[in-house]
This record gives sequence, C-alpha cells and structure tokens, in this order.
Amino acid sequence: MTDFSNLSIHETITYLKRKEFSVSELIDFHVLSMENGRELNAFITENADIAREKALDSDKRYLKGEENLLDGIPIGIKDMFCTKGIKTTASSKMLENFIPPYESTVTQNLWNDGAILLGKLNNDEFAMGSSNETSFYGEVKNPWKNSKGNFTVPGGSSGGSAASVAAGIGLASLGTDTGGSIRQPASFTGTVGLKPTYGRCSRWGIIAFASSLDQAGPITRNVKDSALILNSICGHDPKDSTSSNKEIPDFVSAIDKSIKGMKIGIPKEYEADGISEDISYFIEKGKEWLIESGAEIVDISLPNIKYALPCYYIIAPAEASSNLARYDGVKYTHRADAENIIEMYEETRAQGFGDEVKRRIMIGTYVLSSGYYDAYYLKAQKVRSMISHDFKEAFSKVDAIYGPSTPSTAFEIGDKNKDPLEMYINDVFTVPVNLAGLPAISVPVGLDKENLPIGMQLIGNSFDEESILSIASCIEKSAKFDLTPEKWWING
Repeated sequence: MTDFSNLSIHETITYLKRKEFSVSELIDFHVLSMENGRELNAFITENADIAREKALDSDKRYLKGEENLLDGIPIGIKDMFCTKGIKTTASSKMLENFIPPYESTVTQNLWNDGAILLGKLNNDEFAMGSSNETSFYGEVKNPWKNSKGNFTVPGGSSGGSAASVAAGIGLASLGTDTGGSIRQPASFTGTVGLKPTYGRCSRWGIIAFASSLDQAGPITRNVKDSALILNSICGHDPKDSTSSNKEIPDFVSAIDKSIKGMKIGIPKEYEADGISEDISYFIEKGKEWLIESGAEIVDISLPNIKYALPCYYIIAPAEASSNLARYDGVKYTHRADAENIIEMYEETRAQGFGDEVKRRIMIGTYVLSSGYYDAYYLKAQKVRSMISHDFKEAFSKVDAIYGPSTPSTAFEIGDKNKDPLEMYINDVFTVPVNLAGLPAISVPVGLDKENLPIGMQLIGNSFDEESILSIASCIEKSAKFDLTPEKWWING
C-alpha cells in the first residue's frame, strides 16, 4: 500500500485531481494507520465504515470534475464537537453515551466541502488540561519520545488532535482553543496550530467550556493547509450570537505575500525566567529569519500580561461552573443510582466528572459566589480589559507579535499532573491571546536537546489572520522543519 502519511492537503488534492490515486485508497491507508496507531490512544471513536462510504461518493465527484474544496481529505475531530449520530463525549464519563441529534456548524462546513471524518479524537476532559492526562479514556501519547526513549505528553487539551496529525493519521484535525489548547499541543508535536480571532468561527455545536474564550481551529502539517482549513470552517452563523459577519478573505493567498516592511513586535516580558535555552535560541533565530525576509523587529511592552494566568484561571472556571451546571443526570448524561433526587444530583456529578473538572467547577463556583464576585470575578474582568488594551496599544505600532508558544518542550507523562499550578504555567504565553480574543498560530522551528519539537507563536491583530499566516509561512520556509517522529507505535 502506498504511504500517504507525509503528504500535505494541497499535495493530496493535486494528486487526486490527476487521478494518481483514488480517495478510497487514501481513506483505506488512513483507516489502517488509525488502527495501527491505537497505542497512541489518540482516537476515542473510529469512523472507518462511514469514511469508506464517503470516499466512494468523493471518488465519483473527482471523476466528474465536480470536487469540492476539501473533497476526500481525511480529518480527525476533537471530541468536543457534536457530530450527528456519532458519539460525542468531551472525554468525560458524564457524556460517555451521548449521541448528538445535530452537527456543529464548523464540522458541517467541513463535510459540505467534502472532507471525510476519520474519527473523534481524545482530549482533556471537557477541554480542561494542558497535557491530555485528564481524559476519562486515558492519556494520549505524543508520537515524539524524548532522547531517553520515554513517553511524553502531546499537550492539551487538543492532545489527540495534535498527536494524530504528527503521527500521519489523517491530513488535519480540528481542535478547540480556550487558553492555548491548539497552539500548545501543536508546539509539543511539531505541527502547525491556528487559533482564529474570537468570533471568526461559530461555536454552535461545540461543547462549551468557557463561552467567552472558546474558539475552533485547525492543526495541520504546514501553514498553507491551516489557511485552507480556516477558509472552510469560518464564517457567520446566525445560530451563534458571537459569530462575526466580517467578510472572509482568501487566507491561502496570504501565504505567498511578502512580509517586507512589516513590523514584528517582541515583548520584553517574554524574556522571563523559566524559558529553556533551546527556546531562547529560536527566539533569536526567528528574529534573524524575519529580518532576512525584510521585516523590522520592534521592542514592545505588554505590562499587564503578567496577570494573565491568574485572570484566566478565575474567568475560565467561572464560565465552566455555569456551563457544566447542565450536566445533572436528568435528561441525557450519566445518571447515578440514588434514593432521592438530591443524592442523584450529588452522586451523578461526583461520579461523572474527573478531578480536574471538579477542581475548576469549585473554583468557578467560589469566585461567583456572594461576597466574592466583586473581589475575584469582577476584578479579573477589569484586568482582562487592561490586557486587551495592552495589545491594542502594541498593534498601533506593529503588525504582529513574535515569541514562544510554550515555556518548555513536551514533558514526560506523569511529570506534572500532581501539581495543578505547575501544569497551569504551561499556558503562560497562550492565555493572553484568548483573553484578548486575538488570532495566533504556532509553527514548528526545530528540535531541542531532547529531540523534541519547538514551536514559535505569532499573534495578530483582531481579524488579521492573513498577517500571521504570511509571517508564519516565512518562518516555516526559513526553519525548514520537515522532521517526523519514528513510528514506534506501529509495532508497539
């Protein structure tokens, strides 16, 4: 069987149009890859039979010359997106048997463009985590082992989404990003992760974590593929009141745009303690690449981003506490056996939620409670406004902001899950973007001393995904990162 694992979406579409192979052959390969890659634990639900049926329909369209934008492209979907007739669990015991009667808007957009669902991908329970170790279905393994040969985390919460793409299972995946849950896993796995502007993509049909922060986005093997997926999934949705009706540009065309004359900001706050030497090296290397491409490096300051983490871990749990109140065992979730309704509520939530979800619900309930609302939640919202203002000031001087995606590369499974605070620090460079509702992308640039991928982040102004895509493409070309992990899982 032909190996399709290293093909990009654009390459695949070209070959399909030339009839060099069929969609059915492509899907058969990726179904086999999915089955051979079960040790990664990236997939919760496999969709092989339906995928093969859809492949036949796609082949017919290619024969007629009537193919759609993403016709025949196998894609994995994070298990936070409702998929009609296919189990959607949010990686939680609470929803282990939930089969939605409707389809999320962004996934429906993909299917309208001909993409084929390969399966539903594992994630941190209700998207709450930074390592994909909180899932009811067990942790996901990063395809990249460290130099000692030990298993590492793929990042979270979209760990399965990133791991599958890094392993060559599917040509892309869809994730959600509430505080870095696309960009951090992308950085840990050597893939490209794009978080669009808040409102660029509909949230309808996505199981809610924090409604003012959640946003869907792609994980791909290169920047151009991310641009293509973004063109498919974004757009106004009347079912989502926060969905923007701004005109959708051709994001793919931004890839080839020159960045000559662009001003790229480097916040002085990124020179913080705790960043590894390898990441610091690529910060400087990135500056060189950008200057060589004609961009100007500008020193800027984001004075209030030091408050972003505590601010986020007040607002996000508060919204989670509210959103997850609906899971009570009455209508469609897990239901515990009990003698009365009060005990049923208590036992259902005690059994249905994992420790991290319970922790965040408790924090959120506390900060919203009488006597503490003003002291915590209201103050956090004021700080959020200050952080947004800092970015607004910065973007009056620069076109984009460059820096690390994460303070470190992927750590070993089990290293940090005993200390929630240590785990939360992984989000230090990503959460400010979500608080401000801005677009950002993580692009792989090299390996560290442990032979683990390093990702760099580009942050753009509101609804200016084009700028960060063009700059990311430039960095991608300069870095020439085309490494893939050894496929240990096939014989594992």
